[in-house]
Amino acid sequence: MKEKIVIYKTNHNDIELKVQFEEETVWLRQDQIAKLFGKERSVITRHISGIFKDKEVDKRSNVHFLHIAHSDRPVAFYSLDVILAVGYRTNSSRAIDFRKWVTRVLKDHLFKGYTINEKRLLQATNNLNDLQSAISFLQEKAKHTLLTGQEQQILSLLADYSKTLTLLEQYDKDKLSLSHKGRGTFILQYKTAYSVIGELKKVLFVKKEASSIFGQEYEDKFKAILGNIRQTFGGKELYPSLEEKAAHLLYFVIKDHSFVDGNKRIGSFLFIYFLDRNNYLYKQNREKKINDNALTALSLLIAISNPKEKDTMIKIITNLLRE
Repeated sequence: MKEKIVIYKTNHNDIELKVQFEEETVWLRQDQIAKLFGKERSVITRHISGIFKDKEVDKRSNVHFLHIAHSDRPVAFYSLDVILAVGYRTNSSRAIDFRKWVTRVLKDHLFKGYTINEKRLLQATNNLNDLQSAISFLQEKAKHTLLTGQEQQILSLLADYSKTLTLLEQYDKDKLSLSHKGRGTFILQYKTAYSVIGELKKVLFVKKEASSIFGQEYEDKFKAILGNIRQTFGGKELYPSLEEKAAHLLYFVIKDHSFVDGNKRIGSFLFIYFLDRNNYLYKQNREKKINDNALTALSLLIAISNPKEKDTMIKIITNLLRE
């Protein structure tokens, strides 16, 4: 019972409950039910006892005992069936507001056959728009001469991205959003990054794939980038998730031309290094979340993209990093 949702809010905004959601129903403790209806807990206890005594609701399937923080014994949680039954037995202004809300929802079901969840509908619409934008973006960029020979990889990128935005699956799970779940512990410091770039240069130089100016920084551009992906505003990180940090690292290194030579290779290598150090590079089946061919295509897409298309690129990358 880790997932939390807001299930009910009064018209007067004097109460808002975050409740447990599991097994296709919601669960509240007695103290939460008391808060919901503006009554003493003893009153709620009496109503619940009466509901079970009258066999209005089956006790065995509508009560769960769970351990919660700051409690040395399991606490009883009651299902929506119990909550509704208490609501119709309770006499208070809050209970009246609740009954009006329930009646309105039931009427929607009876006369319309459904109840519209406006938040989910808006999320689904936004996500569909994002998918359409990504499709248009990839279709347009696939025509660029720099991406000649990458057509198949562009199609694979589109297929992978579409999978992460499967509307029915996301709708059922109520997780329609830009992917920003990861929380990393490894921070890429300037000194460490430059050491990694130096090692990469040595390997490529031996293979005659890098010149003496490979990795030579333009002023302090790269140092500024590392600072940018960790910057805060009002005490909060501008890019709080691991996915966002990694995506912006790749984008900024390539797009801002931080180095005299090797921007795409350096950006791609640091992207992989950063994800790996944060144990976020691989799927559960040990395949890379973004394979080498896909990363090559992404690097080229960033290079030829318009700066105004940055948000689209970031959304594509972060969603490809999803499990």
